[in-house]
Amino acid sequence: MEEKQTLAQNQIFNLVNRLKKTIQVHSEYDLTDFDEFDRHCLMIEQIGAAYMGREFREFVIDSYNKDVIRFLVYYFNNCKLAESIFPDKEFKVYKNLMILGSPGTGKTLLMQIFSDYLMLTGNPNRFYNVSVTQMMNYYKINGHIDRYTYNENSGKGSIEGDPFNICINDIGLETENQKSYGTSLDSVIDEFLYARYEIYQNQFKKYHITSNLSPDEFKERFGYRLVDRFKSFNVIPLLGDSRRI
Repeated sequence: MEEKQTLAQNQIFNLVNRLKKTIQVHSEYDLTDFDEFDRHCLMIEQIGAAYMGREFREFVIDSYNKDVIRFLVYYFNNCKLAESIFPDKEFKVYKNLMILGSPGTGKTLLMQIFSDYLMLTGNPNRFYNVSVTQMMNYYKINGHIDRYTYNENSGKGSIEGDPFNICINDIGLETENQKSYGTSLDSVIDEFLYARYEIYQNQFKKYHITSNLSPDEFKERFGYRLVDRFKSFNVIPLLGDSRRI
């Protein structure tokens, strides 16, 4: 009887542990090892240099983006040291990212670099980096944004769909295309924000945002629709002048 009870306890432990792996996503790299951390930072720098090399320019790491890059390396590897980079902020590894800054400060490029880095390192936190314009063009063709939310049309057959981690870039700049998109623009962004918050809560899939809006402007424009969801973001300012020529 005692042997059977032990077996049952082991089965329970194994089943719960298997579920735990789907809930708690971990990087295979130990970023508390400072040598390992430096190697990852070097990879980020090299990927950035590859992108900027197309324009015969350098990828610049300076006082404006250095700590943001350090934070993101720790953050995407689920290393708690991320929370010590900006000690005056209440940044948490489990939250989504909202990177805010003026046009040209490098928000979209930075997220593309990290998207590539996570893919190259096989990191389960990898995400797709897309623009509001891409999402709106998809909506104009299909009449919905399922690909960017629940992804029910993926063919997986799951009742929950097959959502993936995503970053939507340049929320705020899309007002330039308002005439082209018509009154659907704000409603589509609302739908995205509402659906992705639900997916974040229920399926542990993250959604990141970059925007040229300030925190106050973002709250003014979307705050009453986001309600307390704004608290699910690490709101990171990317300061400095435009890096574009």
